[in-house]
Amino acid sequence: MEIKIRPYKTKDTQAILDVINYNILNSTALYDYNIRSYEQQKTMLDDKITKGFPVIVAELDGVVVGFGMYGEFRFKEANKYTVEHSVYVNNDFQGKGIGKIVLQELIVLAKNQGLHTMIGVIDAENQSSVVFHEKFGFKTVGTIKESAFKFDRWLHSVFMQLILE
Repeated sequence: MEIKIRPYKTKDTQAILDVINYNILNSTALYDYNIRSYEQQKTMLDDKITKGFPVIVAELDGVVVGFGMYGEFRFKEANKYTVEHSVYVNNDFQGKGIGKIVLQELIVLAKNQGLHTMIGVIDAENQSSVVFHEKFGFKTVGTIKESAFKFDRWLHSVFMQLILE
């Protein structure tokens, strides 16, 4: 199994949208209630690229099996060296090391862009993602309790930080 990492192309939008919408409907990885349209997703991806942020895909035998990106953490000028990232893997390809390859590449790209801090915001129920991030040196720096409401329950947001060196 050889995973190829490459920059996002418009043709990848539907595969990314399928993963996003699956997670909206079936997990607390995204705090959205409603699935996104193709145009909404494409606009979001194009916005990241326009602002100089990467969107990358993981491909296996020509099929997009995961993706990652980062963008502004906050919209203040002084926060310009801090980014918030996202990594998603198609549910059918979980546990094959794809997320690891994607996150490694995002960290390299962030360092090459001269960024200082990478933030991950993870639902507290997703302990596997917390452990995953810890393997890369991310530290839990805070939890915001009851910061979201989905699936008829309150959810807590765990903030994890990696200082890029």
